[in-house]
Amino acid sequence: MKTLVIHPKDSSTTFLDILYAPIEDKTVITGGITKNELLKMMEEYDRIMMMGHGSPGGLFGVGQFPNSGAYIIDQIAVSMLKTKKNNVFIWCNADQFVDRYGLSGFYSGMFISEVVEATYCGLPGTKQEMVDESNYGFVNITSKHINEETDVLYENVTKEYGILAENNPVALYNYNRLYKF
Repeated sequence: MKTLVIHPKDSSTTFLDILYAPIEDKTVITGGITKNELLKMMEEYDRIMMMGHGSPGGLFGVGQFPNSGAYIIDQIAVSMLKTKKNNVFIWCNADQFVDRYGLSGFYSGMFISEVVEATYCGLPGTKQEMVDESNYGFVNITSKHINEETDVLYENVTKEYGILAENNPVALYNYNRLYKF
């Protein structure tokens, strides 16, 4: 499966690199191209993986894509994304984006990846070690199954990450916000 990974360069999300490392036939885009160039490029791939920081409106470009505005993936990309299967959407509130536009794949809701997000989401006093355990647990588990179809990916990730969630409140919060469609 030919995969395009869109992961805007940002030091706070570098741990996500582990997630797609096992994919052999992939191109990783971290910035440096326009939104129109990216949309054209998306046509050539079977699966699109998008990850980093975002909102219900899409995946933030975090200043890495010239003239793209706040988002590198937004409603403009929807028609292209609807033609793809087994997509992966990992950013805060990606579920609202995916659900609004009827997209398919493996995706997250609000996803705690930083201590400040834990506090915002009702987990005050969360230590960095707990966030790191959740982050690295999630990407290591997901990377083992990333080459599987969406249903199998979801089933295996939720089963294994669920074990971590039994003793880690951050992982539990995130676990409860993983979806497939």
